[in-house]
Amino acid sequence: MKPKVLAPSPELIEKTNFVIEKHGINTVCFSSKCPNISECFKRGTATFMIMGNICTRNCRFCGVKSGHPAKLDKNEPLKIANAVKDLNLKYAVITSVDRDDLTDYGSAHFYKTIEKIKDINPETKIEALTPDFNGDLKALELLVSSNAYKLAHNIETVERLHKKLKPKSSYTLSLKVLEYYSKFKITKSSIIVGFGESIKDIEKTFKDLLNAGVSQLTIGQYLRPTPKHYPVKKYYSENEFKELENLAYSLGFKAVVSGNLIRSSYYADRL
Repeated sequence: MKPKVLAPSPELIEKTNFVIEKHGINTVCFSSKCPNISECFKRGTATFMIMGNICTRNCRFCGVKSGHPAKLDKNEPLKIANAVKDLNLKYAVITSVDRDDLTDYGSAHFYKTIEKIKDINPETKIEALTPDFNGDLKALELLVSSNAYKLAHNIETVERLHKKLKPKSSYTLSLKVLEYYSKFKITKSSIIVGFGESIKDIEKTFKDLLNAGVSQLTIGQYLRPTPKHYPVKKYYSENEFKELENLAYSLGFKAVVSGNLIRSSYYADRL
């Protein structure tokens, strides 16, 4: 059965969106059509998406637009930091579109945003959910040197389906990025199910992530953003999500959140 959520509260949307529009910034909540928008806004939280809302890659399941991004906004780090202050966040998640058009893949802008948030909000913990930066070592070094409390990069799907769903990305490269992160920080990843993967596929991915040093994992149901996107092959039941959670724990993950509406930044502060 396809999962359902309560309709977003107009008051909550208006309140949080006021801060977002005031500073002229983007959130994953709107850009990726997240199903948890009402609940997260109710808690006064949001995941910020930096470097624009147009991605240079074109993953077949993602609701974010792809194409040619605009130039970076040099004032964005300050805008994000002030929005975190206005929303009084104790835990902020910062993510971004892929920016393969930039020589450093946007890593310096990511770093500046994290540091500016910490400068203005010293008590706020920051989770950086990053792209793969094409595996550029200087970019990865910059991120691990930042004041991010936790580093995350999403594997998204199993190896067998990875190239079909993410034609411009690499399963192996994502694991290498996570492995590098795990040497320095708490490291998290996320997998979405419902693409047609098998339990054996999922178990292999869990083991690959553990071998890369990932200690925290989220597991969620794929929900098709539009009819043009990759079709849903299966809706997992809550019992099946519980079985996946138990499997992940039995293999060695330290923290797991699993469910049909779970997304990588969902309740990130409590993971």
